[in-house]
Amino acid sequence: MSESTKPGIDGENQRLAFLQAHIGKPMNESKSPVGRWLKGKLTGVREGSMEVEFTVREEMTNPMGSLHGGIAATILDEVVGTMVYALGREFACVSVNLNCDFLHSAKIGDVITAKSWVVRSGKNIIHVEGKIVDLEGKIIAKCTSNMIQTNFRIPF
Repeated sequence: MSESTKPGIDGENQRLAFLQAHIGKPMNESKSPVGRWLKGKLTGVREGSMEVEFTVREEMTNPMGSLHGGIAATILDEVVGTMVYALGREFACVSVNLNCDFLHSAKIGDVITAKSWVVRSGKNIIHVEGKIVDLEGKIIAKCTSNMIQTNFRIPF
């Protein structure tokens, strides 16, 4: 555990433990309203990485019936942000930037998985990457992002 994590009473990262207890379940208890709307299912989380499964719904698509780029970016931002939240830092982090590449399409009904990981965790800036893949592992979209620590203390 790094000095930037805030342990619970017994030394455990309570946010990470909370998320790990919800692996395999819908993320309908997310503190993020957008996260609840996305209706992801947490499939894995550990300190510095996370995976969430989504099913592409009609309201997530563009006029061609494929996953809208803005929704793909939202999925990536939500998953990297939740992963950073799970690091257990005392203060909240927000995105400074989010650079996305859209490489393939996903259609209504497709099951996709968003994966995120920490590349470098500094005192104030955390550099993260993420990608969305389909069931065959084809990359739908990928991103890099820098998250900056704010002065907003996160209550558990």
